[in-house]
Amino acid sequence: MYKLVIIGAGRIGASIARLLDESGDYELLLADQNSHALDALKFTDRVAKQLLKISDSQSLVSTLQGCEAVVSACGYDVNPVIAEAAAKAGVSYFDLTEDNATTQVIKRIAEGAGTGQTFVPQCGLAPGFIGILGFHMAQQFEQLDNLKLRVGALPEFPNNNLMYNLTWSTEGLINEYCNPCYAIRAGQPVELTPLEGLETFSLDGTSYEAFNTSGGLGTLYETLRGQVSDLTYKTIRYKGHQYLMNFLINDLKLGEQRELLKQLFEKALAVTRQDVVLIMVTATGTINGKFMQITDSRKVYHGDVGDEHWGAIQITTAASLCTVLDLFFTKRLPQQGYVRQEQIDFNDFIQNRFAACYRIAGRPRGR
Repeated sequence: MYKLVIIGAGRIGASIARLLDESGDYELLLADQNSHALDALKFTDRVAKQLLKISDSQSLVSTLQGCEAVVSACGYDVNPVIAEAAAKAGVSYFDLTEDNATTQVIKRIAEGAGTGQTFVPQCGLAPGFIGILGFHMAQQFEQLDNLKLRVGALPEFPNNNLMYNLTWSTEGLINEYCNPCYAIRAGQPVELTPLEGLETFSLDGTSYEAFNTSGGLGTLYETLRGQVSDLTYKTIRYKGHQYLMNFLINDLKLGEQRELLKQLFEKALAVTRQDVVLIMVTATGTINGKFMQITDSRKVYHGDVGDEHWGAIQITTAASLCTVLDLFFTKRLPQQGYVRQEQIDFNDFIQNRFAACYRIAGRPRGR
């Protein structure tokens, strides 16, 4: 049995615990500062639950001692605290953050950690799986010219002018729309402005748009520096969304009042579990002396997991984190130091038992 602590009993943390518990191979401690969140969750006796204040560093380190790894399913702002505690407790660390600054802090903590400790941030969908897939496709080219990573979590049945519903963290969504976007242009790392770079495309008869957003590229822009002419990450939305978001964030300057923007989103945009995740990577370059383009396109829909109905972003995020954990515990990841997502072998990932959602072709049926 692999011994693991999961901090954060929200929707994603609970989903990760559910998948790992059902595998039968993990002994879990699920910790949260909210007793009601913990009490509402039911697991087998392989999962213990504990109230925990992250601000109590001594208690946090004590909780981690004796386990093999910790997963932060919390907001990005507390990840450095948990990573520091992991370093002190001598355990490995995993998270889901999309925040670039936080990831740099985790990297510095990993560099000062002890032997036998692995730190793997950004283990979700984007950043996460999209970087693993993008790097895998890049390796198929003798000379890589352009690599485009595109991801979107969209309501299956949009019915408002924004053509959008909340499907995940509101704070994460706002950061994505407001923070600088890393990319590579003409072979050099650059910062792009969020909400710019608008493009349109059609997939399976539906029209979409995509535009610059922050965080989804992860560390791939560092890894591929000098190996690709142009590398970009953009978020996929239904057409018309970017225009209205640009009006709110830039014209009305709500990007300078993020707490107010969060309140507006959560007041006006209903949460939905009926969503679809779109994943598309397009690579262009030279293969066997010919200028070629390869595109990998995937869709993941909401569906039933056991006796619960999960949203597509919930499924893909939890599945990605569980897959990375499984690869770590089965010695298919480095067992020391800081690990980037693109260091994870795509074939190992996609063949893992937890990655089934990424292998599904077609529309799974569900409520």
